[in-house]
Amino acid sequence: MVRVVEGNLSAGQYSFGIVVSRFNGIVTQQLLRGAMDCLLRHGVAEERITVVHCPGAFEIPHVAKQLAGNDHVDAVICLGCIIRGETPHFEYIAKEVSRGIGQVALDTGVATAFGVLTTENLEQALERAGAKAGNKGWDAALSAIEQLNVTTQLKGVKH
Repeated sequence: MVRVVEGNLSAGQYSFGIVVSRFNGIVTQQLLRGAMDCLLRHGVAEERITVVHCPGAFEIPHVAKQLAGNDHVDAVICLGCIIRGETPHFEYIAKEVSRGIGQVALDTGVATAFGVLTTENLEQALERAGAKAGNKGWDAALSAIEQLNVTTQLKGVKH
């Protein structure tokens, strides 16, 4: 018989860390509101949520790794916003933030969700932070819940 492991959306028993960039705060604060709303609606008590603000998107992986190494956090949600400008700076930052967040998950084994927007302009970012395109902070929190449930189940799977 095939064994199937899939995540559910039960989150009340877990603790979450949220790393949120202050840069582009008009967007990131909306992402944070979405993530918090998702966690609370899925049964996570406020005292089981730790929010850490960092200066910009580039700093997110460093803070996320510190949170992931904390025994008080079962999953980490990374929230930020990188908007393309007139220089190649956008490319460098987006690439390093993506790589860094992925590395945190691989290095620590802690469920880590990617909620960093990479957009062409402020209008696109605002659309993804609660306007037309939903709230990607909510989506990242939901992903963290499901991933956490999957990894928890995999710890008990024996071959």
